[in-house]
Amino acid sequence: MVQTRVVIVGAGPAGVRCAETLVKAGLRPLVIDEGQRDGGQVYRRQPENFTRSYKTLYGTEAGRAESLHRTFDALRGKIDYRPETLAWNISEGRLHLSVNNRTSSLAYDRLILCTGATDRLMPVKGWHLAGAYSLGAAQIALKSQACSIGRKVVFMGTGPLLYLVASQYIKAGAQVAAVLDTASTLDQLKALPNLMARPMLLKKGIALVNAIKRAGVPVLKHIEPVEILGQAQAGVRGVRYRQHNGEALELDCDAVAVGYHLRAETQLADLARCEFVFEPASRQWLPKIDVDGRSSVAGVYLAGDGVRILGADAAEIAGRLAALALLKDLGRDIEPGQLNALRKQQERMDRFRRGLARAFPWPAQQTACIPDDAFVCRCESVSVGELRRVVSETGAAESNRAKAFSRVGMGRCQGRYCGHAGAEIIADAAGIGVSDVGRLRAQAPVKPLSIKTTEDEA
Repeated sequence: MVQTRVVIVGAGPAGVRCAETLVKAGLRPLVIDEGQRDGGQVYRRQPENFTRSYKTLYGTEAGRAESLHRTFDALRGKIDYRPETLAWNISEGRLHLSVNNRTSSLAYDRLILCTGATDRLMPVKGWHLAGAYSLGAAQIALKSQACSIGRKVVFMGTGPLLYLVASQYIKAGAQVAAVLDTASTLDQLKALPNLMARPMLLKKGIALVNAIKRAGVPVLKHIEPVEILGQAQAGVRGVRYRQHNGEALELDCDAVAVGYHLRAETQLADLARCEFVFEPASRQWLPKIDVDGRSSVAGVYLAGDGVRILGADAAEIAGRLAALALLKDLGRDIEPGQLNALRKQQERMDRFRRGLARAFPWPAQQTACIPDDAFVCRCESVSVGELRRVVSETGAAESNRAKAFSRVGMGRCQGRYCGHAGAEIIADAAGIGVSDVGRLRAQAPVKPLSIKTTEDEA
């Protein structure tokens, strides 16, 4: 009997728990992982010759990280695992892959996308200078290379990741100059009813902030980023920000890590022709799924932060749910009690997610204050002023049309880091809602391929 070919893209929390559930049901899934090792971004494993403890690497999440890694180690002989493999396109029921500058494609019967998330960024003048990083990049440097991005680092933006990475740097012995948060205490108080859906996690978050303060690091809220200071040759030398009372201040530093929570990695879902819906709370377009992770396309399932930013533990639940949905669609008997229990946990976590969106809001209002000479698209060196000019002179108030005129989103990142902010700038310049701007359509390859890349014969 020919077994159903199930392909999982991603080996983070969602992908690992998805694979575990399928293996228990007797399937042997193929797991595609862009990373060198499993764990995803949040539980990124250190190189094999590194010996830092789980507590050092993952703090309060050490237990979860170790459990996930041990689970995957036990699965290795029961799955077809392909690390360092980029899934760069989906077309006509085939997943296109790239390994060592060679591309190939494979057919699938069922596809589960556990693609995770990346930093959500808002432009600020000077963010193109050497020494300006995203929060995720700063975290990768620490976990994978055991080094700080600078001698004196400022963390700026908002969201739980802002505080998590700052605390990891402090624990590693790096000098953190300050944590600058665009959210206000009032934002967080208003979000408390939803955040209380997960009181222990809320308690951990409060403890994290308090630990940063006890380390003597200033934590300043309700700020507005004005400029990352520095020169093209020397890189970052400081940051300028504005307090809520309007006073402008400067901080000396030689590196800045910036981020505004996360954005779902949805490009593969788009190429798979999944339907998207606009979510007002987070002001972004997300793939449409049912309660268990089925997309609008038969045979394609979505799980984890690649579809909703729920966090690592919720991603594990989503991975299990997607796997159970797949098994049910294959005609397997699924225990209703198991499904209902997972759905209830997911519902509670989604309530918490809505609280986070309110506690750490995406600062859409900042787009009106960004100067024309700041870059919105760093890949293509497109300024905010150029994008505004395109909107005003050509009437290009739809994201893909504005992209065609300005090249915003045409660079290496394919709009990952400029797409959301670009949409807000277009909306502000055109005087329309950001949902009316639409979203950038994904194009293959979703990440750059080397010019040396060749195609394997079918």
